[in-house]
Amino acid sequence: MPPTPHTSEQDKPDIVPLDDGVPTAARVYDVMLDGKDNYAIDRKVGEASLAVMPELKEIALHNRAMLARVVRKLAAEEGITQFLDLGSGLPTVGNTHEVAQAANPDAKVVYVDIDPIVLAHGRALLEDNDNTKVVTADIREPRAILDNPDVRSLIDFERPVCVMLVGILHHILDEEDPNGIVATLRDAVPSGSYFFMTNFTRLSDSRESEELEHVLLSQLGTGRVRTPQELERYFDGLELLSPGVVPLPLWRPDELVTDATTIGVRFMTGGVARKP
Repeated sequence: MPPTPHTSEQDKPDIVPLDDGVPTAARVYDVMLDGKDNYAIDRKVGEASLAVMPELKEIALHNRAMLARVVRKLAAEEGITQFLDLGSGLPTVGNTHEVAQAANPDAKVVYVDIDPIVLAHGRALLEDNDNTKVVTADIREPRAILDNPDVRSLIDFERPVCVMLVGILHHILDEEDPNGIVATLRDAVPSGSYFFMTNFTRLSDSRESEELEHVLLSQLGTGRVRTPQELERYFDGLELLSPGVVPLPLWRPDELVTDATTIGVRFMTGGVARKP
């Protein structure tokens, strides 16, 4: 009788506990990108959000476009070969590993998201990519992420890394200490590392931002809209790259932005900074 073949944890099929009655930020974002990996409950939240702010799909595309510009710059011009993408959402076109590895095939990327469907889809998409991993974890527990064996199998925290908190900080409530989360991550990476962060922006001249926050908090349970000044505080102890914390399309655009006054441009703010 032949020996039973050895099966490692990595070889075992994923058993993903999904609840299609509970919306998640990753799947609602997928709705905004016109993706297909979402449930009726996610579409309900998306539709309610779009009813308040129809520009949200445009804003999601701006977020994705800034991600491509930032990752491309860091991989191609700054020599960054490690990317820790926290609250990454579902894999889609133009994701971090595609941009980074187009600039440098040796670039390593770890995606982290609390939604188990991200793990299932990510592993299927990336099974032949040895330089990319997907980890299910909660960014509210940054120390656990930093100590995760799958994270450490690719990310060397003795070398510079880009820590990405793109479109996820607004899903961390104030009482969950987003500043403390960022500080823990900042203290864990060496000099020469980068932080890339974006957040929904509270617009003083528009009621839509307050109304959208109400929709997100009541239906999704998260969605804290913040002022640019609040976002700037997350960069304390870091050196902001020019042009600072700005609406997403204004961060080193590939082409001229002709109208920077619309809600679609102004509603999400972001920046990139280097750890000295």
